[in-house]
Amino acid sequence: MSGNSLGWIILAFVLYLLMMVVIGAIYSRKNNSTEDYFLGGRSLGGFVAALSAQASDMSGWLLMGLPGSIYALGTGQAWIAIGLFIGTVLNWIFISGRLRRYTIRANNSLTLPTYFENRFHDKKRILLFISSVTIVVFFLVYTASALAAGGKLFNSVFNVDYRLALTIGAVVILTYTFLGGFLAVCVTDFIQGTLMLVALLVVPIMAYAIVGPSNIMSNIEASGVAGGSAAFLSLFSNGGEPYKAVDIISGLAWGLGYCGMPHILVRFMAVKNEKELNKSKGVAIVWVFLSLVFACVIGIVGRAYLYPEVLSGGEEEKVFINMILKLFNQDVAIPLIGGLFLCGILAAIMSTADSQLLVSASSVAEDIVKGILKKDAKEETIFRISKITVLVIAVLAYLIALNPNSSIMGLVSNAWAGLGAAFGPTVLLSLYWKRTNFQGAVAGIVSGALTVVIWDYLPIINGQTIGAVTGLYSLAVGFAVSLICIVVVSLVTPAPTEEMCEEFDDVSQKRINFDQE
Repeated sequence: MSGNSLGWIILAFVLYLLMMVVIGAIYSRKNNSTEDYFLGGRSLGGFVAALSAQASDMSGWLLMGLPGSIYALGTGQAWIAIGLFIGTVLNWIFISGRLRRYTIRANNSLTLPTYFENRFHDKKRILLFISSVTIVVFFLVYTASALAAGGKLFNSVFNVDYRLALTIGAVVILTYTFLGGFLAVCVTDFIQGTLMLVALLVVPIMAYAIVGPSNIMSNIEASGVAGGSAAFLSLFSNGGEPYKAVDIISGLAWGLGYCGMPHILVRFMAVKNEKELNKSKGVAIVWVFLSLVFACVIGIVGRAYLYPEVLSGGEEEKVFINMILKLFNQDVAIPLIGGLFLCGILAAIMSTADSQLLVSASSVAEDIVKGILKKDAKEETIFRISKITVLVIAVLAYLIALNPNSSIMGLVSNAWAGLGAAFGPTVLLSLYWKRTNFQGAVAGIVSGALTVVIWDYLPIINGQTIGAVTGLYSLAVGFAVSLICIVVVSLVTPAPTEEMCEEFDDVSQKRINFDQE
């Protein structure tokens, strides 16, 4: 890369990062309460809610992890994308509106742990504590994946040391989240979601045109893909080997995680009214469909476009970065545009990390400190603790991400499974099964989280984890275990009180106007 090209790319990055920090500073003036800081006063519009929810969901995984997997192993890796698309659609249709109504009915709950507490009338605040700790633990890993992706991006583009690159990304994310709270995060996520989508659409289309349709298959074949180009483009082949049923189930199981993701669910809770929420559904579903399809296309087209260069040894996750650098420095030579598209990858990373930091902060400050330890804490005290928590979580995630060989896909996979298995079944049944009670909710959260930890982290079969031996994604197992535990425990313990049943009926039958105009 020439010095002139690098200068334009640096300019694009500087302008983009400055804009994010300025947005944080502007919205810091609008935070007058913890509801403002954590939920934006429930004032989100439809488009902002939709793109913010999906941008905070997809992370660097969308532009690095998924294309890298397909580049390395073939189109069979798209089963994860299929599962995520199905999960997104079902989440917006069945969870979003009902959760928004129930959190307002359940004493205007600001966070997912508070919703559990109020929904199940947990006077001892056991649910509040368990769910808050679960969020902080798994979000540490999730935030580390985003920071690792940022480190790899800066390392590839500017050829700076990975640890220095990691530090730069972490500082910027921390700054605007620290300053602006929820509204700043949502507005920046809206901008970032738009930028991500443009980059996803433009780059593979331009690369495809440059390679030429007639050369795609031959270049893929020549690049040495396992099993040849036909296997590479087959949904039922994985690295040249036939896809097993367990692999397809594992890929589709990713979709189960959506109904348990606090950083996505909190967007539903914050939408202004039902009309805006309905607008969000269509926008979000279209955005996710296009994003996932073109992320897969990047992995396929990138294999042909980058040839004779072949990425390996963990470098596969940089396929999109390398495509942008080659496209806008050699073939088209508009480095400023290339820099902006590289910011699209940074956008994917930042839009997830900021949301996770904010949800972690709300779990500690609003749920643990104000909810359990110091119930009479003043607003300014909660504000201060929130910001300290953002800082602490960021530092711990930074330490986890310090290993330059960290797999973005691996870190995201573990965190997604833990949160999805712990909270997904509990959220789902709390909204749709009146018989769900406090004991069942506790059993569901604990069993789901523990199943994932045992499945993914404990080497109990000849020095290997159960997940490594079976090849089955821990989310599929954890979700099923949690669901069964909720049903069984709820049925063998006392039924919910009459008051809880009345609240459930208010929500399910829409007996109250829940719109905040």
